[in-house]
Amino acid sequence: MSEVADVGSAESEVAALLRRLIRLDTTNPPGNETLAAELLRDYLEAAGVECHLYARVPERANLVARIPGRGSGPSLAMLSHTDVVLADASEWERDPFGGEFAGSEIWGRGALDMKGEVAASAVALATLAREGWRGDGDLIFIAAADEEVGAGFGLEWLVEAHPDAVRADFSVNEGAGDRVELGGKVLYLCATAEKMSSPFELRVRGRSGHGAMPSIADNALVKAAPLIERLGAFETEPQLIPEVEGFLAALFGEVPPAADALARAREVAPLAGELIEPLLWMTVAPTMAHASDKRNIIPALCSVTVDTRILPGQTPEEAEATIRAWLGEGDYELVNTERFGGTRSPISGPLWDAVRSFVESEEPGAAAAPICVAGFTDSHWMREAFGTVAYGFFPSRDMDSETAARLIHSANERVPVSDLELGLRWLRHAAQVVCG
Repeated sequence: MSEVADVGSAESEVAALLRRLIRLDTTNPPGNETLAAELLRDYLEAAGVECHLYARVPERANLVARIPGRGSGPSLAMLSHTDVVLADASEWERDPFGGEFAGSEIWGRGALDMKGEVAASAVALATLAREGWRGDGDLIFIAAADEEVGAGFGLEWLVEAHPDAVRADFSVNEGAGDRVELGGKVLYLCATAEKMSSPFELRVRGRSGHGAMPSIADNALVKAAPLIERLGAFETEPQLIPEVEGFLAALFGEVPPAADALARAREVAPLAGELIEPLLWMTVAPTMAHASDKRNIIPALCSVTVDTRILPGQTPEEAEATIRAWLGEGDYELVNTERFGGTRSPISGPLWDAVRSFVESEEPGAAAAPICVAGFTDSHWMREAFGTVAYGFFPSRDMDSETAARLIHSANERVPVSDLELGLRWLRHAAQVVCG
């Protein structure tokens, strides 16, 4: 009897499907996400769900599945990705592509990021289709390729090449859903915004020379050192973005001044401070440097990569001015090298109502709290292309957020089956509330 056939409920079905997905090695690079897309298509078509594969190259397919709406109501996309990051089997206690059960957990690369949500989304769609459910608006499931690398094979490509296939009024994705207990309050975090990744390159020039005669050269690496040290001590004034205000209001019942927010949060719990600290200001971190390619050549150029994450609503130009003001005048260049993310959605409307009502029904006394993702996800492609109200919310309760953070992209990644079941209930609830 097959793993899917021998289950007695949709909640067992999601565990079985996740195990099958984990056993498909979709490590990116190279990806090979077509393996997962075809498995999902076969599973969903057996439930009567309309499916299409879209691929820029044959081995890197994206799946888009849909239950068409019966009218012109709002559409909801359940957004996910099927690629995973590298797993070194020598670091794991179990086979990272075995999809093994251990106690009440399923182990394997992608269990948390994010084949668990892929499986839950597929099962939500399949079970609703089997029940004959149809909303007033379309319910869409997007299992995209290439989220981990972002080389133009996944959602970034889909919104440009096949916009009508993935356009949606609302979407739910990874990014948050953690249950946290802070100061006696239980909050479920919902990501309604993302910071922008806006790295800079700091370039310091000098004059090359032989390493044996340093006095006749002008060592660019040495000149860069005090600038790097200065960047490592970067500070700026805190500001309260709407997402942090919403979080603080849920935590305190009021919003303290920006200057007091971090200290107040830390008084409640260290975790509260950790959650909001990177969201009070732009962050700056020098992470890579390159100077000479040979030991005996004094470099004429030192380039330093400065990982910079800015708040939604800020611009790279504003960030550059802030960094320059911090460094002061000097003999250096500062060049913005890319800009991704930095989008937000309103903390109101049908999708927020769905999050709030789900949390209240699952755990009376708990509350939903908005948060901003310090990094970014594929949600920004939906916001930028279509103005989609996009949230990151896949609730988890039995695995605490600190444990999950240590396991994502690391060894021994695993997910409790109970959290898969919770996520499945959420996705079915969201579909029925948002699509009508």
